[in-house]
Amino acid sequence: MSTHASDHDRKVDLNPSDFESGGFAHHIFYSARQALRHHATGGNILILATVCALVVANIPGINTLYSDFWNQEMRLQVGDFNIFSHAGHPMTVLQFINDALMALFFFTIGLEIKREVLVGELSSFRQALLPIMGAIGGMIFPVGLFILLSLGTDYIDGAAIPMATDIAFSLGVLAILGSRVPLSLKIFLTTLAVVDDIGGIIVIAAFYSTHIDLAFIGYAAIGLAILIVGGGLMKIQSKIFYVLVGGVVWFFVLNSGIHPTIAGVLIAFCVPSVPVYAPGKYVKIIRSSIRHFNEADDEELGQGKLLNHEEMDWLKKIESASDKVISPLQDLEDSLHPVVNYLIIPLFAFANAGIYLLDMNPVTIISGISLAIIVGLVVGKFVGIFLFSWLTVKLRLAPMPDHSNWKMIGAVSMLGGIGFTVSLFIANLSFGDGGPAELALLNDAKLGIVAGSLIAGLLGYVLLSRFLPAASQDDEPEEE
Repeated sequence: MSTHASDHDRKVDLNPSDFESGGFAHHIFYSARQALRHHATGGNILILATVCALVVANIPGINTLYSDFWNQEMRLQVGDFNIFSHAGHPMTVLQFINDALMALFFFTIGLEIKREVLVGELSSFRQALLPIMGAIGGMIFPVGLFILLSLGTDYIDGAAIPMATDIAFSLGVLAILGSRVPLSLKIFLTTLAVVDDIGGIIVIAAFYSTHIDLAFIGYAAIGLAILIVGGGLMKIQSKIFYVLVGGVVWFFVLNSGIHPTIAGVLIAFCVPSVPVYAPGKYVKIIRSSIRHFNEADDEELGQGKLLNHEEMDWLKKIESASDKVISPLQDLEDSLHPVVNYLIIPLFAFANAGIYLLDMNPVTIISGISLAIIVGLVVGKFVGIFLFSWLTVKLRLAPMPDHSNWKMIGAVSMLGGIGFTVSLFIANLSFGDGGPAELALLNDAKLGIVAGSLIAGLLGYVLLSRFLPAASQDDEPEEE
Protein backbone atom coordinates (compact mmCIF):
# COMPACT_ATOMS: atom_id res chain seq x y z
CA MET A 1 0.00 0.00 0.00
CA SER A 2 1.03 3.41 -0.62
CA THR A 3 1.43 6.80 0.97
CA HIS A 4 -1.14 9.27 2.28
CA ALA A 5 -1.05 12.85 1.15
CA SER A 6 -3.48 15.71 0.97
CA ASP A 7 -4.95 16.59 -2.42
CA HIS A 8 -3.81 20.13 -1.83
CA ASP A 9 -0.52 19.36 -0.14
CA ARG A 10 0.62 17.41 -3.17
CA LYS A 11 0.22 20.35 -5.55
CA VAL A 12 3.76 21.67 -5.31
CA ASP A 13 5.92 23.44 -7.85
CA LEU A 14 8.61 21.18 -9.26
CA ASN A 15 11.44 22.01 -11.58
CA PRO A 16 12.08 19.72 -14.54
CA SER A 17 15.46 18.92 -12.99
CA ASP A 18 13.66 17.41 -10.02
CA PHE A 19 12.49 14.54 -12.17
CA GLU A 20 15.78 14.12 -13.96
CA SER A 21 17.64 13.68 -10.69
CA GLY A 22 14.92 11.84 -8.86
CA GLY A 23 14.53 14.88 -6.57
CA PHE A 24 10.77 14.45 -6.36
CA ALA A 25 11.38 12.30 -3.30
CA HIS A 26 12.23 15.46 -1.34
CA HIS A 27 8.72 16.80 -1.92
CA ILE A 28 7.02 14.01 -0.01
CA PHE A 29 5.01 15.45 2.87
CA TYR A 30 4.49 14.68 6.53
CA SER A 31 1.33 12.62 5.94
CA ALA A 32 3.17 10.45 3.44
CA ARG A 33 5.97 9.72 5.90
CA GLN A 34 3.42 8.89 8.58
CA ALA A 35 1.73 6.44 6.19
CA LEU A 36 5.03 4.70 5.54
CA ARG A 37 5.53 4.37 9.29
CA HIS A 38 2.03 2.95 9.74
CA HIS A 39 2.74 0.28 7.12
CA ALA A 40 6.02 -0.60 8.80
CA THR A 41 4.35 -0.95 12.20
CA GLY A 42 1.51 -2.93 10.63
CA GLY A 43 4.14 -5.26 9.20
CA ASN A 44 5.43 -6.01 12.70
CA ILE A 45 1.92 -6.94 13.87
CA LEU A 46 1.50 -9.05 10.74
CA ILE A 47 4.67 -10.98 11.54
CA LEU A 48 3.42 -11.61 15.10
CA ALA A 49 0.02 -12.82 13.83
CA THR A 50 1.73 -15.20 11.38
CA VAL A 51 4.00 -16.67 14.04
CA CYS A 52 1.02 -17.13 16.37
CA ALA A 53 -0.94 -18.91 13.62
CA LEU A 54 1.95 -21.31 12.94
CA VAL A 55 2.39 -22.05 16.65
CA VAL A 56 -1.31 -22.57 17.41
CA ALA A 57 -1.82 -24.73 14.31
CA ASN A 58 0.82 -27.18 15.55
CA ILE A 59 -0.14 -27.57 19.23
CA PRO A 60 -2.12 -30.83 19.64
CA GLY A 61 -5.63 -30.19 20.94
CA ILE A 62 -5.51 -26.44 20.46
CA ASN A 63 -5.04 -26.85 16.69
CA THR A 64 -8.41 -28.62 16.51
CA LEU A 65 -10.12 -25.70 18.25
CA TYR A 66 -8.25 -23.35 15.91
CA SER A 67 -9.50 -25.17 12.80
CA ASP A 68 -13.06 -25.62 14.06
CA PHE A 69 -13.46 -21.98 15.05
CA TRP A 70 -13.01 -20.71 11.48
CA ASN A 71 -15.80 -23.05 10.30
CA GLN A 72 -18.40 -21.63 12.68
CA GLU A 73 -21.34 -19.94 10.95
CA MET A 74 -21.76 -16.15 10.96
CA ARG A 75 -25.26 -14.66 11.14
CA LEU A 76 -26.61 -11.12 11.18
CA GLN A 77 -30.32 -11.71 10.65
CA VAL A 78 -33.49 -9.68 10.32
CA GLY A 79 -36.27 -12.27 10.32
CA ASP A 80 -35.22 -14.95 7.84
CA PHE A 81 -32.81 -12.64 6.02
CA ASN A 82 -29.14 -13.16 6.89
CA ILE A 83 -26.86 -10.36 5.70
CA PHE A 84 -23.85 -12.66 6.04
CA SER A 85 -25.11 -15.22 3.56
CA HIS A 86 -23.68 -16.41 0.29
CA ALA A 87 -25.86 -18.24 -2.26
CA GLY A 88 -28.45 -18.80 0.46
CA HIS A 89 -25.97 -20.32 2.94
CA PRO A 90 -24.53 -18.61 6.05
CA MET A 91 -20.92 -17.53 5.76
CA THR A 92 -18.36 -19.19 8.01
CA VAL A 93 -16.03 -17.09 10.14
CA LEU A 94 -13.25 -17.73 7.62
CA GLN A 95 -15.47 -16.70 4.70
CA PHE A 96 -16.49 -13.57 6.59
CA ILE A 97 -12.83 -12.61 7.03
CA ASN A 98 -11.87 -13.44 3.44
CA ASP A 99 -14.97 -12.09 1.67
CA ALA A 100 -16.22 -9.28 3.93
CA LEU A 101 -13.29 -7.91 5.92
CA MET A 102 -10.93 -8.30 2.97
CA ALA A 103 -13.43 -6.36 0.85
CA LEU A 104 -12.75 -3.48 3.25
CA PHE A 105 -9.03 -4.05 2.70
CA PHE A 106 -9.53 -3.80 -1.06
CA PHE A 107 -11.74 -0.74 -0.50
CA THR A 108 -8.74 1.04 1.04
CA ILE A 109 -6.62 -0.13 -1.90
CA GLY A 110 -9.20 1.40 -4.25
CA LEU A 111 -9.09 4.70 -2.33
CA GLU A 112 -5.33 4.61 -2.47
CA ILE A 113 -5.21 3.91 -6.20
CA LYS A 114 -7.65 6.75 -6.93
CA ARG A 115 -5.62 9.21 -4.84
CA GLU A 116 -2.33 8.10 -6.38
CA VAL A 117 -3.75 8.59 -9.89
CA LEU A 118 -5.14 12.04 -9.03
CA VAL A 119 -2.35 13.60 -6.97
CA GLY A 120 0.20 10.95 -6.02
CA GLU A 121 3.04 8.96 -7.56
CA LEU A 122 0.80 7.76 -10.41
CA SER A 123 -0.35 11.27 -11.38
CA SER A 124 2.76 11.92 -13.47
CA PHE A 125 3.55 9.31 -16.10
CA ARG A 126 7.28 10.01 -16.04
CA GLN A 127 7.70 9.84 -12.26
CA ALA A 128 5.56 6.68 -12.09
CA LEU A 129 7.04 4.84 -15.06
CA LEU A 130 9.99 3.21 -13.26
CA PRO A 131 7.92 1.49 -10.50
CA ILE A 132 5.18 0.70 -13.03
CA MET A 133 7.64 -1.13 -15.28
CA GLY A 134 9.23 -2.82 -12.26
CA ALA A 135 5.81 -4.01 -11.12
CA ILE A 136 4.96 -5.34 -14.59
CA GLY A 137 8.20 -7.32 -14.70
CA GLY A 138 7.57 -8.43 -11.13
CA MET A 139 4.24 -9.93 -12.21
CA ILE A 140 5.25 -11.47 -15.55
CA PHE A 141 8.35 -13.36 -14.41
CA PRO A 142 6.94 -15.06 -11.27
CA VAL A 143 3.82 -16.20 -13.14
CA GLY A 144 5.95 -17.41 -16.06
CA LEU A 145 8.29 -19.41 -13.82
CA PHE A 146 5.37 -20.90 -11.90
CA ILE A 147 3.73 -22.03 -15.15
CA LEU A 148 6.99 -23.59 -16.38
CA LEU A 149 7.31 -25.55 -13.14
CA SER A 150 3.67 -26.62 -13.02
CA LEU A 151 2.83 -27.59 -16.60
CA GLY A 152 0.73 -30.74 -16.62
CA THR A 153 0.06 -30.65 -12.87
CA ASP A 154 -3.15 -30.14 -10.89
CA TYR A 155 -1.89 -26.92 -9.32
CA ILE A 156 -1.28 -24.82 -12.44
CA ASP A 157 -4.41 -22.80 -11.55
CA GLY A 158 -2.37 -21.18 -8.77
CA ALA A 159 -0.09 -19.36 -11.22
CA ALA A 160 -1.10 -15.93 -9.89
CA ILE A 161 -0.06 -16.74 -6.30
CA PRO A 162 3.57 -15.46 -6.54
CA MET A 163 2.74 -12.23 -8.41
CA ALA A 164 1.95 -10.14 -5.29
CA THR A 165 4.11 -7.85 -3.13
CA ASP A 166 3.16 -7.33 0.51
CA ILE A 167 3.88 -3.68 1.25
CA ALA A 168 3.43 -3.99 5.02
CA PHE A 169 6.07 -6.73 5.32
CA SER A 170 8.50 -5.17 2.85
CA LEU A 171 8.31 -1.70 4.40
CA GLY A 172 8.70 -3.37 7.78
CA VAL A 173 12.09 -4.66 6.61
CA LEU A 174 13.04 -1.18 5.39
CA ALA A 175 11.99 0.26 8.75
CA ILE A 176 14.53 -1.96 10.52
CA LEU A 177 17.28 -0.18 8.57
CA GLY A 178 15.92 3.23 9.59
CA SER A 179 17.15 6.44 7.98
CA ARG A 180 19.85 4.63 6.02
CA VAL A 181 17.17 3.85 3.43
CA PRO A 182 16.72 6.78 1.01
CA LEU A 183 13.13 8.01 0.98
CA SER A 184 13.11 7.65 -2.80
CA LEU A 185 13.56 3.86 -2.44
CA LYS A 186 10.61 3.69 -0.05
CA ILE A 187 8.51 5.61 -2.58
CA PHE A 188 9.71 3.31 -5.39
CA LEU A 189 8.71 0.20 -3.43
CA THR A 190 5.40 1.68 -2.28
CA THR A 191 4.36 2.78 -5.78
CA LEU A 192 5.43 -0.58 -7.18
CA ALA A 193 3.16 -2.29 -4.65
CA VAL A 194 0.21 -0.09 -5.64
CA VAL A 195 0.63 -1.12 -9.29
CA ASP A 196 1.03 -4.71 -8.09
CA ASP A 197 -2.32 -4.38 -6.30
CA ILE A 198 -3.96 -3.17 -9.52
CA GLY A 199 -2.66 -6.29 -11.26
CA GLY A 200 -3.99 -8.47 -8.43
CA ILE A 201 -7.42 -6.84 -8.65
CA ILE A 202 -7.57 -7.48 -12.41
CA VAL A 203 -6.58 -11.13 -11.92
CA ILE A 204 -9.19 -11.66 -9.19
CA ALA A 205 -11.92 -10.04 -11.31
CA ALA A 206 -11.00 -11.97 -14.45
CA PHE A 207 -10.21 -15.45 -13.14
CA TYR A 208 -11.88 -15.94 -9.78
CA SER A 209 -15.53 -15.33 -10.53
CA THR A 210 -17.93 -18.27 -10.24
CA HIS A 211 -21.47 -18.78 -11.56
CA ILE A 212 -22.67 -15.34 -12.61
CA ASP A 213 -26.13 -14.17 -11.52
CA LEU A 214 -27.15 -11.34 -13.84
CA ALA A 215 -29.96 -10.15 -11.55
CA PHE A 216 -27.60 -9.48 -8.66
CA ILE A 217 -25.11 -7.83 -11.04
CA GLY A 218 -27.94 -5.55 -12.16
CA TYR A 219 -28.80 -4.66 -8.56
CA ALA A 220 -25.12 -3.94 -7.84
CA ALA A 221 -24.91 -1.74 -10.95
CA ILE A 222 -27.91 0.28 -9.72
CA GLY A 223 -26.19 0.74 -6.36
CA LEU A 224 -22.98 1.91 -8.05
CA ALA A 225 -25.03 4.30 -10.21
CA ILE A 226 -26.54 5.79 -7.03
CA LEU A 227 -23.03 6.29 -5.63
CA ILE A 228 -21.82 7.92 -8.87
CA VAL A 229 -24.82 10.25 -9.05
CA GLY A 230 -24.56 11.06 -5.35
CA GLY A 231 -20.86 11.87 -5.53
CA GLY A 232 -20.59 13.32 -9.04
CA LEU A 233 -23.85 15.21 -9.58
CA MET A 234 -25.34 15.79 -6.13
CA LYS A 235 -21.93 16.41 -4.47
CA ILE A 236 -22.88 14.34 -1.41
CA GLN A 237 -19.99 14.50 1.08
CA SER A 238 -21.44 12.30 3.84
CA LYS A 239 -19.21 9.29 4.46
CA ILE A 240 -22.19 7.42 5.93
CA PHE A 241 -23.88 7.59 2.51
CA TYR A 242 -20.98 5.81 0.80
CA VAL A 243 -20.59 3.26 3.60
CA LEU A 244 -24.29 2.28 3.68
CA VAL A 245 -24.89 2.20 -0.07
CA GLY A 246 -21.50 0.52 -0.49
CA GLY A 247 -22.51 -2.20 1.97
CA VAL A 248 -25.61 -2.94 -0.12
CA VAL A 249 -23.49 -3.08 -3.29
CA TRP A 250 -21.07 -5.48 -1.55
CA PHE A 251 -23.96 -7.83 -0.66
CA PHE A 252 -25.23 -7.89 -4.24
CA VAL A 253 -21.74 -8.52 -5.64
CA LEU A 254 -21.15 -11.25 -3.03
CA ASN A 255 -24.19 -13.12 -4.33
CA SER A 256 -23.61 -12.33 -8.02
CA GLY A 257 -20.71 -14.73 -8.53
CA ILE A 258 -18.12 -11.95 -8.87
CA HIS A 259 -15.63 -12.00 -6.01
CA PRO A 260 -16.88 -9.49 -3.39
CA THR A 261 -13.49 -7.84 -2.90
CA ILE A 262 -13.97 -6.29 -6.34
CA ALA A 263 -16.97 -4.44 -4.91
CA GLY A 264 -14.65 -2.73 -2.43
CA VAL A 265 -12.51 -1.34 -5.24
CA LEU A 266 -15.48 -0.19 -7.35
CA ILE A 267 -17.12 1.54 -4.38
CA ALA A 268 -13.85 3.32 -3.56
CA PHE A 269 -13.69 4.77 -7.08
CA CYS A 270 -17.09 6.41 -6.45
CA VAL A 271 -15.98 8.28 -3.30
CA PRO A 272 -15.45 12.01 -4.03
CA SER A 273 -11.92 13.39 -3.93
CA VAL A 274 -12.98 17.05 -3.78
CA PRO A 275 -13.56 18.72 -0.38
CA VAL A 276 -16.54 20.99 0.33
CA TYR A 277 -14.33 23.93 1.33
CA ALA A 278 -11.24 25.09 -0.48
CA PRO A 279 -8.31 25.76 1.89
CA GLY A 280 -8.75 29.52 1.46
CA LYS A 281 -12.35 29.45 2.65
CA TYR A 282 -11.38 27.14 5.51
CA VAL A 283 -8.70 29.59 6.73
CA LYS A 284 -11.19 32.47 6.57
CA ILE A 285 -13.70 30.56 8.72
CA ILE A 286 -11.03 29.72 11.29
CA ARG A 287 -9.78 33.29 11.44
CA SER A 288 -13.31 34.62 11.80
CA SER A 289 -14.12 32.22 14.64
CA ILE A 290 -10.82 32.43 16.49
CA ARG A 291 -11.02 36.25 16.69
CA HIS A 292 -13.80 35.88 19.26
CA PHE A 293 -11.32 34.43 21.75
CA ASN A 294 -9.26 37.10 23.45
CA GLU A 295 -5.67 36.38 24.42
CA ALA A 296 -6.49 37.65 27.92
CA ASP A 297 -8.94 34.79 28.36
CA ASP A 298 -6.39 32.06 27.53
CA GLU A 299 -5.59 31.31 31.17
CA GLU A 300 -9.28 31.01 32.07
CA LEU A 301 -9.93 28.69 29.12
CA GLY A 302 -6.94 26.58 30.08
CA GLN A 303 -8.53 25.76 33.44
CA GLY A 304 -11.03 23.46 31.74
CA LYS A 305 -14.17 25.48 32.51
CA LEU A 306 -17.42 24.67 30.72
CA LEU A 307 -17.88 26.60 27.48
CA ASN A 308 -20.77 28.99 27.11
CA HIS A 309 -23.13 28.77 24.12
CA GLU A 310 -21.26 31.36 22.07
CA GLU A 311 -17.88 29.70 22.64
CA MET A 312 -19.33 26.32 21.70
CA ASP A 313 -20.81 27.81 18.53
CA TRP A 314 -17.46 29.32 17.49
CA LEU A 315 -15.57 26.08 18.11
CA LYS A 316 -18.25 24.03 16.36
CA LYS A 317 -17.79 26.21 13.26
CA ILE A 318 -14.06 25.42 13.31
CA GLU A 319 -14.75 21.70 13.81
CA SER A 320 -17.29 21.62 10.97
CA ALA A 321 -14.96 23.51 8.64
CA SER A 322 -12.09 21.12 9.49
CA ASP A 323 -14.27 18.18 8.47
CA LYS A 324 -15.23 19.84 5.19
CA VAL A 325 -11.73 20.83 4.06
CA ILE A 326 -10.68 17.16 3.87
CA SER A 327 -12.22 15.20 0.99
CA PRO A 328 -14.28 12.07 1.81
CA LEU A 329 -11.70 9.99 -0.08
CA GLN A 330 -8.79 11.15 2.08
CA ASP A 331 -10.80 11.10 5.29
CA LEU A 332 -11.94 7.51 4.75
CA GLU A 333 -8.47 6.40 3.72
CA ASP A 334 -6.83 7.92 6.79
CA SER A 335 -9.55 6.58 9.10
CA LEU A 336 -9.49 3.04 7.72
CA HIS A 337 -5.74 2.49 7.46
CA PRO A 338 -5.26 1.82 11.19
CA VAL A 339 -8.24 -0.59 11.18
CA VAL A 340 -6.88 -2.42 8.14
CA ASN A 341 -3.21 -2.47 9.19
CA TYR A 342 -3.69 -3.30 12.86
CA LEU A 343 -6.82 -5.48 12.79
CA ILE A 344 -8.03 -6.81 9.45
CA ILE A 345 -4.73 -7.88 7.89
CA PRO A 346 -3.32 -9.46 11.10
CA LEU A 347 -6.66 -11.27 11.61
CA PHE A 348 -6.53 -12.49 8.01
CA ALA A 349 -2.99 -13.74 8.54
CA PHE A 350 -3.89 -15.47 11.81
CA ALA A 351 -6.84 -17.21 10.15
CA ASN A 352 -5.05 -18.23 6.95
CA ALA A 353 -1.38 -18.76 7.80
CA GLY A 354 -1.90 -21.73 10.12
CA ILE A 355 0.00 -24.63 8.51
CA TYR A 356 0.10 -28.06 10.14
CA LEU A 357 3.77 -29.06 9.91
CA LEU A 358 4.05 -32.05 12.27
CA ASP A 359 3.18 -34.71 9.68
CA MET A 360 4.62 -32.90 6.67
CA ASN A 361 7.34 -34.51 4.57
CA PRO A 362 10.38 -32.16 4.52
CA VAL A 363 10.70 -32.86 0.79
CA THR A 364 7.41 -30.97 0.28
CA ILE A 365 9.12 -27.60 0.52
CA ILE A 366 11.49 -28.40 -2.38
CA SER A 367 8.91 -29.98 -4.64
CA GLY A 368 5.49 -29.43 -6.15
CA ILE A 369 3.55 -26.23 -5.64
CA SER A 370 5.70 -25.11 -2.70
CA LEU A 371 8.83 -25.07 -4.85
CA ALA A 372 7.02 -23.34 -7.73
CA ILE A 373 5.86 -20.55 -5.40
CA ILE A 374 9.27 -20.15 -3.73
CA VAL A 375 11.00 -19.90 -7.12
CA GLY A 376 8.36 -17.45 -8.32
CA LEU A 377 8.68 -15.20 -5.27
CA VAL A 378 12.45 -15.32 -4.75
CA VAL A 379 13.78 -15.64 -8.32
CA GLY A 380 10.88 -14.43 -10.47
CA LYS A 381 10.16 -11.28 -8.49
CA PHE A 382 13.82 -10.29 -8.23
CA VAL A 383 14.62 -10.85 -11.92
CA GLY A 384 11.39 -9.27 -13.15
CA ILE A 385 11.55 -6.09 -11.04
CA PHE A 386 15.28 -5.55 -11.50
CA LEU A 387 15.41 -6.33 -15.23
CA PHE A 388 12.45 -4.16 -16.18
CA SER A 389 13.71 -1.31 -13.98
CA TRP A 390 17.19 -1.56 -15.52
CA LEU A 391 15.80 -1.50 -19.07
CA THR A 392 13.57 1.49 -18.25
CA VAL A 393 16.51 3.55 -16.96
CA LYS A 394 18.95 2.43 -19.67
CA LEU A 395 16.42 3.42 -22.36
CA ARG A 396 16.18 6.84 -20.64
CA LEU A 397 12.44 6.46 -20.11
CA ALA A 398 12.70 7.32 -16.40
CA PRO A 399 15.43 8.43 -13.96
CA MET A 400 16.96 6.42 -11.14
CA PRO A 401 15.52 7.07 -7.66
CA ASP A 402 17.42 9.79 -5.83
CA HIS A 403 20.44 8.72 -3.70
CA SER A 404 20.29 5.14 -5.02
CA ASN A 405 22.33 2.79 -7.18
CA TRP A 406 21.74 -0.54 -8.90
CA LYS A 407 22.85 -2.56 -5.86
CA MET A 408 20.13 -0.87 -3.80
CA ILE A 409 17.55 -1.39 -6.56
CA GLY A 410 18.53 -5.06 -6.65
CA ALA A 411 18.05 -5.36 -2.87
CA VAL A 412 14.63 -3.69 -3.04
CA SER A 413 13.73 -5.96 -5.97
CA MET A 414 14.44 -8.91 -3.70
CA LEU A 415 12.11 -7.43 -1.06
CA GLY A 416 9.41 -7.42 -3.75
CA GLY A 417 9.35 -11.20 -3.32
CA ILE A 418 7.61 -10.85 0.05
CA GLY A 419 4.21 -11.81 -1.30
CA PHE A 420 2.45 -12.87 1.87
CA THR A 421 -1.03 -11.27 2.28
CA VAL A 422 -2.33 -11.13 -1.30
CA SER A 423 -0.51 -14.38 -2.15
CA LEU A 424 -2.38 -16.14 0.68
CA PHE A 425 -5.58 -14.52 -0.52
CA ILE A 426 -5.14 -15.78 -4.10
CA ALA A 427 -4.12 -19.22 -2.82
CA ASN A 428 -7.42 -19.42 -0.94
CA LEU A 429 -9.31 -18.40 -4.07
CA SER A 430 -7.45 -21.05 -6.08
CA PHE A 431 -7.75 -24.05 -3.75
CA GLY A 432 -9.82 -23.10 -0.70
CA ASP A 433 -13.22 -24.39 -1.84
CA GLY A 434 -12.24 -27.83 -3.10
CA GLY A 435 -12.06 -31.32 -1.65
CA PRO A 436 -9.26 -32.94 0.38
CA ALA A 437 -6.84 -32.94 -2.57
CA GLU A 438 -7.21 -29.19 -3.12
CA LEU A 439 -7.01 -28.45 0.60
CA ALA A 440 -3.71 -30.36 0.67
CA LEU A 441 -2.52 -28.17 -2.22
CA LEU A 442 -3.64 -25.11 -0.26
CA ASN A 443 -1.59 -26.19 2.76
CA ASP A 444 1.48 -26.75 0.55
CA ALA A 445 0.87 -23.39 -1.17
CA LYS A 446 0.80 -21.65 2.23
CA LEU A 447 4.08 -23.33 3.12
CA GLY A 448 5.63 -22.06 -0.12
CA ILE A 449 4.29 -18.54 0.46
CA VAL A 450 5.64 -18.34 4.02
CA ALA A 451 9.00 -19.87 3.08
CA GLY A 452 9.41 -17.81 -0.10
CA SER A 453 8.45 -14.57 1.63
CA LEU A 454 10.84 -15.33 4.51
CA ILE A 455 13.74 -16.08 2.13
CA ALA A 456 13.07 -12.94 0.06
CA GLY A 457 12.81 -10.81 3.20
CA LEU A 458 16.03 -12.13 4.73
CA LEU A 459 17.99 -11.83 1.48
CA GLY A 460 16.62 -8.34 0.88
CA TYR A 461 17.60 -7.26 4.39
CA VAL A 462 21.12 -8.69 4.09
CA LEU A 463 21.67 -7.03 0.70
CA LEU A 464 20.32 -3.68 1.88
CA SER A 465 22.35 -3.69 5.09
CA ARG A 466 25.45 -4.29 2.96
CA PHE A 467 24.77 -1.84 0.13
CA LEU A 468 23.10 1.07 1.94
CA PRO A 469 25.24 3.99 3.13
CA ALA A 470 26.26 4.10 6.78
CA ALA A 471 24.20 7.27 7.38
CA SER A 472 21.06 8.85 5.98
CA GLN A 473 21.36 10.35 2.50
CA ASP A 474 18.09 12.28 2.68
CA ASP A 475 17.68 15.62 4.36
CA GLU A 476 14.41 14.75 6.03
CA PRO A 477 12.93 17.03 8.68
CA GLU A 478 12.44 15.66 12.14
CA GLU A 479 8.90 14.53 12.91
CA GLU A 480 7.11 14.80 16.19
